[in-house]
Amino acid sequence: MLTKRLNGRLEILSLVVIFIFVALVSRLGYLQMAQGQYYERLADGNRIRLIPIMAPRGVFYDRNGVMMVSNRPGFTVSLLSISGPVPDAVLDKLAGILNMNVQEIKAKVSQHTGSFEPIRIKTDLGPDIVTKIEERRAELPGVVIEIQPLRNYVNNELAAHIFGYVSEISEAELEKWKNDGYKAGDIVGKFGLERVYDKEIRGTDGGNQVEVDVSGRPVQVLGKKDPLPGHNLVLTIDYRVQKAAEKAIDEQLAYLQTKTEFNKAKAAAAVVLNPKNGEILAMVSRPNFNPNLFNGGISEKDWKLLNDNPYHPMDNKAISGEYPPGSTFKIITGAAALELGKVTPQEKILDTGTHWIIPKGNAMGEALGWINFREALSKSDNVYFYEMGNRLGIDNLEKYARMFGLGAVTGINLPGESEGLVANQRYKEKVYNEDWYLSETFDAAIGQGFQLTTPLQMAMVISQIANGGHRYKPNLVSRITGTNGDVIKTFSPEEVGQVTISDSTLNLIRESLREVAQEGGTAAADFQDFPVAIAGKTGTAENSHGHDHGWFVAYGPYEDPRVAVAVIVEQGGFGTSSAAPIAKKIMEAAFNINQPATESAKTHRPQTAL
Repeated sequence: MLTKRLNGRLEILSLVVIFIFVALVSRLGYLQMAQGQYYERLADGNRIRLIPIMAPRGVFYDRNGVMMVSNRPGFTVSLLSISGPVPDAVLDKLAGILNMNVQEIKAKVSQHTGSFEPIRIKTDLGPDIVTKIEERRAELPGVVIEIQPLRNYVNNELAAHIFGYVSEISEAELEKWKNDGYKAGDIVGKFGLERVYDKEIRGTDGGNQVEVDVSGRPVQVLGKKDPLPGHNLVLTIDYRVQKAAEKAIDEQLAYLQTKTEFNKAKAAAAVVLNPKNGEILAMVSRPNFNPNLFNGGISEKDWKLLNDNPYHPMDNKAISGEYPPGSTFKIITGAAALELGKVTPQEKILDTGTHWIIPKGNAMGEALGWINFREALSKSDNVYFYEMGNRLGIDNLEKYARMFGLGAVTGINLPGESEGLVANQRYKEKVYNEDWYLSETFDAAIGQGFQLTTPLQMAMVISQIANGGHRYKPNLVSRITGTNGDVIKTFSPEEVGQVTISDSTLNLIRESLREVAQEGGTAAADFQDFPVAIAGKTGTAENSHGHDHGWFVAYGPYEDPRVAVAVIVEQGGFGTSSAAPIAKKIMEAAFNINQPATESAKTHRPQTAL
């Protein structure tokens, strides 16, 4: 009986073994015959990676075809995960070579969880770093060197506040734009036109299908998809005028700083535009920065220098700086007084040096005697315009300031624009819970007190006087083009407002501004012998934190205005001595006066193009 039971169990066990063997063989045959190609592809997936090729960003050209922003090849170190996460020991070694904090590398890795794409760790590597990585290749599995296009700001600091800069996408940006095709590691515009037109100029990445070995080193390229470069921007900027404006400001600031009383004159801004259509020909802000520093991530040392600078080089003061407009505001006060019949062109007002109601007077105690409107504006008389403020009242001053576009953004295609402030009773009551006083109306009438404007806004004000009252939206981009030169989109002038004042008022203001630049006017020293007829207005804005700011706004030629300029020099003193000389050099470049032959030829255009 025992033997029979044992034999029975052996038979059952044999049957089980036979069944298992048959099942295994059947499964093996199924996997090899039916699913062989499927698992072969999976195996290939373990050694084949798609390495993206970053698309070159679009090129920026000035209005005459001068290249201002391009791309250049640069080395990038990336991590390519093969069979799992890159070991911490490898990350530690890589951090040492790159002089980076290993936690910074791990943070980049964590953003790519679940992704098999290369993780870009640092771009724009020098040849010494590349050599070190290649020498230690065996110790760095998963570390690869790529050649990627890097942004190249051809003239370094030139027009930096217009162009902006690019850098790796942040977590906040990725969360905001992930539905638009952005991904971790992308290079995006952070500021300026790079930011505003990022989607148009970023292009479409390509890639290489690459077989890699166990250390992540590419063995052979199995396939390739070429990247598509981004669209190009043809700007309204004139390279010559931009360069001349920057040079003029730098030289004037350097000169002022040699004077003890103006040694803090280290910031300035200028805007140059075409009053016929709102096209920006140049825009400068000082101090500035070199956007090339942000390629590969700005160093801690360079960032500290920028961040700790009390004059804020990263701010575009041309559009974000808010300053009292000083006597340049008298253009608006005068327009309001004439239009509302508060004064006639012929009426003379006695200037004894101070006003007879409130003892506010002229700079340096000057007294001009009996003067009419033309004399008052051309000589920038305070007492006359205090009286205009007295007759108008703050509400009328506010109405006309807003008519000229003050107190609101212009809509320029740059981020970070400030709206300024138009003095009004509601603002004081809301902020200070106080009544309005006549002395504050006097201040407002000459561009002081609560009044705040940006250089761009004042460029728009003088443009409206020049062109007959039309306010065009300021613009920096003429057209967007493809890599083959095809026009993708053009930008036409856009009128966004109009100053409704009579031709007689406009003509009187123009004639008065013309006298500013002639003998006896406040800008005669720079413009009375200028070969192109210029009309302008000087201004000096009181500054509670230091010396006064100097203003100058102008346009030319007088009979057919094609160029309008606004310049401010922080803590530069009188506008006639600090800002007007800068405007003169800008006008010389715009009208091709006393320019180097090489610069004139570089634009390949006749002067009449402006």
